[in-house]
Amino acid sequence: MPSTPSRNIVPASSTRCCFSAPSTRSRPSRDPRHLGGELGITAVLHTWGQNLGQHLHLHCVVTGGALTSDGSRWISARKHFLFPVRALSKVFRGKVLAMLRDARDRGSLPAQIDARPLLRTLQGTPWVVYAKPPFGGPAQVLAYLGRYTHRIAISNERILALRDGIVSFGWRDYADHDCSKVMALPVEEFLRRFLLHVVPAGFQRIRHFGLLANRRRAQALARCREILHVKPPATPAPRESTAELVHRLTGRDLLQCPVCGEGILRVIAPLSPAAPPPQIRDTS
Repeated sequence: MPSTPSRNIVPASSTRCCFSAPSTRSRPSRDPRHLGGELGITAVLHTWGQNLGQHLHLHCVVTGGALTSDGSRWISARKHFLFPVRALSKVFRGKVLAMLRDARDRGSLPAQIDARPLLRTLQGTPWVVYAKPPFGGPAQVLAYLGRYTHRIAISNERILALRDGIVSFGWRDYADHDCSKVMALPVEEFLRRFLLHVVPAGFQRIRHFGLLANRRRAQALARCREILHVKPPATPAPRESTAELVHRLTGRDLLQCPVCGEGILRVIAPLSPAAPPPQIRDTS
């Protein structure tokens, strides 16, 4: 995203642009000058910074190679880089700005936004596509992203006080040597910032592209493992039911009759909060 992103773009428009842009990375991979095949991308959307400001950015995990279009070969990436980062930044900027222009032409940008100076500013701003190999390997990257995929903009632990209509919370200022600080905001401003990160209904924060796209992932990964002579991952054990979990942790059997302590409970019919009780026939 731009190194100084505009505050005028609302999440409904900009989040859609963010997730349309990762396809930019998959297109150069098909060029024989780069890879000549289809790579895979998993993109995770983050919308906030430590101070709850709107900071739209994507974390992308990209395969270190590509599968040829006929599925016959796996083409490994160069040792030191996947694509030229500067060229990728320009392409990324061009794709996002094209989508913003399209949104302007369709009238889907908010009325208070003057699109012409906004687009001019974004066009003249250096954009940053930050790419680097993982320090600890792919497993570390996936574990890091996995901890944040379903978090909200701020956790309860960071909220320090609510007094006289002022919310105080802790944050880390990365621009000031990662210093821990406390920010105090009026309740209205705190809620405004928090609601900036509520994405549109039905919007998916995690998306997959290329050979990792949902419609072809299973088949493509099976072919990649076959070519690379990699065993498929072990089938995960079935998840415990609530009754099994409680029994393992506490020794209490939720299915045992709480009255006689011997009989086993079984579901006869679900009870809706607003529905009358069902007619149950005594079969004893």
